[in-house]
Amino acid sequence: MSSVLEVLHATKSFPGVKALDNVSLEIRPHEVVGLIGENGAGKSTLLKVLNGVYSLDQGEILVNGRATVIHGPRDAFDRGIAMVFQEQSILPTLSVAENIFLGRETEFLRWGVLDKAAMNRAAKAELEKVHLDIDPAALCDDLTFAERQMVEIAKAVSLDTRVEGDIVILLDEPTSVLEAKEIEVLFRIVRELKDRAAFVFISHRLDEVLDVSDRVYVMRDGQVVAETPAADASIHNLHELMVDRALHHEYYREAQQGTPRDEVAMEANDISSSSGFRDVSFTLHKGEILGIAGVIGSGREALARCLAGLAPIESGVLEIHGTARRFSHPAEAVAAGVGYLPRERRIEGVVTGVPVVENMTMSAIDDFTTGGVILHNREEEVAHDWIDKLKIKTPSADTFAGSLSGGNQQKVVLSKWRIAGSDIMVLDHPTRGIDVGAKEDVYELIRDMTE
Repeated sequence: MSSVLEVLHATKSFPGVKALDNVSLEIRPHEVVGLIGENGAGKSTLLKVLNGVYSLDQGEILVNGRATVIHGPRDAFDRGIAMVFQEQSILPTLSVAENIFLGRETEFLRWGVLDKAAMNRAAKAELEKVHLDIDPAALCDDLTFAERQMVEIAKAVSLDTRVEGDIVILLDEPTSVLEAKEIEVLFRIVRELKDRAAFVFISHRLDEVLDVSDRVYVMRDGQVVAETPAADASIHNLHELMVDRALHHEYYREAQQGTPRDEVAMEANDISSSSGFRDVSFTLHKGEILGIAGVIGSGREALARCLAGLAPIESGVLEIHGTARRFSHPAEAVAAGVGYLPRERRIEGVVTGVPVVENMTMSAIDDFTTGGVILHNREEEVAHDWIDKLKIKTPSADTFAGSLSGGNQQKVVLSKWRIAGSDIMVLDHPTRGIDVGAKEDVYELIRDMTE
């Protein structure tokens, strides 16, 4: 069967790291190709090459059998290739319709004036394809994260009305923030569109990959190390191919689970906030991991943000080590010993344009300062200790945090709070968007922190 999209001997390097090393991959019409690997394996880099975000150092791309140079995402879109990014590209101040047709406004010009009614009607048709019942004129800022994700997918799917022939949709971690019901809808959409589109699907949830994919490519350290029909694969062997080691028999590190102490670290009594919850009470003991579960919109994320000082608690009492607290700013929570790992790590967790070492030490900078002078050697020493301890894949401690993969950014955020000495950690989806190997490391770190 001929390929709709093919990569041959692709190589791409960034300062200090070879992200792609002689990678070859093909996507055939009407199939879903799973792409898996640890964080930093090169998966997202490969998709960004196919979408024109990055250009290759060596190798070539073939679209429908013809060698092609893709000059940016708009050029990729015109050639029938669209990407749904792991970190959303939706513009919150624009409407749903304006986001779906961003860059294509000329299709709705009537005598030089944008026909918004026509754009909204067209957007409604695209939203129906992804089974999303929202107002096309609504601002994306007013949508839930999951709804924005489905708008991203609707934007990509809109290719099928614009391009003749087969299209390719690149899905980079599309399910990482979706609930089970929404994932089921997404997979139904993928299956419905296979007669018109081929898909590349990245996920760290290997059961999802096996469920929806026809073939699976495994990447490790910038190389493709295996290709297999999904029907012949299992979660166990895919994991071993990804991390080049057997799955730990105690994935969640159950043997390290201890008995919480009697001393109370945090206590909530009937706390409420207009941000999304009311009359919540709980007691958190030292050495304890307290889980909070619920569907999107249940108030779990709003509660986490209030505990970390990002939104106010409007009634009730929150006590930290026996002292009533009412945070008006995140800095007050940090001073009280509360660290926060947010769901949106690139927005709230790391400062992308700042080196790894400074991200790690910024919440404890006074510990690295004397007489107003920052002790850079001391910073570097501590940073290297945590890079080694958490197996953070980075060319150096001075590499910008924004250039790391998602899982490695997550480890940087965790190390920041450990360096700051936080003794209460609020973890909002701590393993979102990271691979199984990195998840093992994070679970082990969380167990270590409870000690």
